[in-house]
Amino acid sequence: MTGNVAAVDDRAIGMFDSGFGGLTVARALIDLLPDEDLVYFGDTGRYPYGPRPLDEVRDFASQITRLLVDDHDVKMVVVACNTASAAALDALRFDTDVPVLGVIDPGVRAAVKATTNGRVGVVGTVGTIASGAYQRAVRATRAPVVLTCASCPGLVELVERGETVTDGAYVLAERLLAPLRTAAVDTLLLGCTHYPFLARTIGEVMGRDVLLVSSAEETAFEIRAILDDTGLGRRSGAGGSKGRHHFVSTGDVGWFRELGARLLGPELDEVEAWVWP
Repeated sequence: MTGNVAAVDDRAIGMFDSGFGGLTVARALIDLLPDEDLVYFGDTGRYPYGPRPLDEVRDFASQITRLLVDDHDVKMVVVACNTASAAALDALRFDTDVPVLGVIDPGVRAAVKATTNGRVGVVGTVGTIASGAYQRAVRATRAPVVLTCASCPGLVELVERGETVTDGAYVLAERLLAPLRTAAVDTLLLGCTHYPFLARTIGEVMGRDVLLVSSAEETAFEIRAILDDTGLGRRSGAGGSKGRHHFVSTGDVGWFRELGARLLGPELDEVEAWVWP
């Protein structure tokens, strides 16, 4: 249906993460596709996903996806969480009737394309790195690169507390990123959607010659491509205004609104509380 201007779908795009990290993807999506409605589900009552068993994360992802599809009637689900993408993406695609997109493959493609010395690093949560999802995704590109992975426990919690440019953040990042500096990577993929909020600190530790790659913008471009290819895009200005943005949190909504607004911007002003039955 590419090029079929009559094919439109005004339903919202659904997106979820364990907390605030996926707001980097939401920000990129809002900037790239301002006419699209968005429902963002932050599972802050059960964050972080990184240390949890992958089977448990898979169950959480399935539960949230069903909620987005059944209760919010979304036309697409974006798994804006690397741990959930690693744990559940294949199962979600099999079980869900709408397109389901993760954040791993778009980021990998961008990092592989960007490197000049063939040495690529990826940082992520313990669960994401242990899953092997990034290692498999890089091998699938068949690119002649050497991949160095490092799990970074504690970085997600720094973001969730709003401590992204503190001395403590720098000291922790310096210790966790040491293997990547030793490996002389010239490209570092931020394999957790929380980590772009730490880009300043990570960039200072890695040095100006290392390119940081975030999957957020690449994921937004892929969303646009899927909407174009399937005819699911929203008509420009449908309903007489730009896209509406609905935020849901399973944790403290006041905290989500305050920190989320600082991280995302003015679009995050109202938050719906959700309690699992």
